[in-house]
Amino acid sequence: MTKFGVLVFPGSNCDRDVAYVTRDILKQPTRMVWHQDTDISDLDAIIIPGGFSYGDYLRCGAIARFSPVMQQVVEHAQKGKFVIGICNGFQVLTEAGLLPGALVRNQDLHFVCDRSPLKVERTDLPWTQAYTKGEIITLPIAHGEGRYHADDVTLAEIEDNNQVVFRYEGENPNGSLNNIAGICNSTGNVLGMMPHPERASDAMLGSSDGLKLFSGLLEQVAALV
Repeated sequence: MTKFGVLVFPGSNCDRDVAYVTRDILKQPTRMVWHQDTDISDLDAIIIPGGFSYGDYLRCGAIARFSPVMQQVVEHAQKGKFVIGICNGFQVLTEAGLLPGALVRNQDLHFVCDRSPLKVERTDLPWTQAYTKGEIITLPIAHGEGRYHADDVTLAEIEDNNQVVFRYEGENPNGSLNNIAGICNSTGNVLGMMPHPERASDAMLGSSDGLKLFSGLLEQVAALV
């Protein structure tokens, strides 16, 4: 069994969606972790969900980064344990320094809510091992500040280190550099992505393209036990 923890900040609104996937579809123990909690030692994987943590005041993810639980998330990641940030969660991970770069206002300055095709760039990660390299999947997107940005040196390092996990295929919905939709850290245990895999994990909703992201991790954790 894989023990999942779903962080809950004031303003989180996708936390229950993620928990539905891990707890109800995949039948894995799942704990909702309030942002003031400081003990996550029992958990295998931390999910930072989408939403508007602290109302997105100041800057998306900027206040959430200072929540008590985030120091524990940083230590969790440094131990090689698994962390994924989805949409607002991706923003939190960049603010916390767990992933390089930043997410800034969409190129046209409009909030975008749509489905977007993605190309899977890496399948050697626990998160993506259930996909095939180059596979095109479709996931929902919903963000106003989802344009990935990094300076030239950082962007080159990301590309050279093969840290891009997902790219937008076809039309780029927000102006992200190099069509980047998701990246990982250098060791591959921390993943951040703007699209929402949890919203495409139940066939009843019309797509299960996102379910492989979570099920692939289960196989990895089981192998480690």
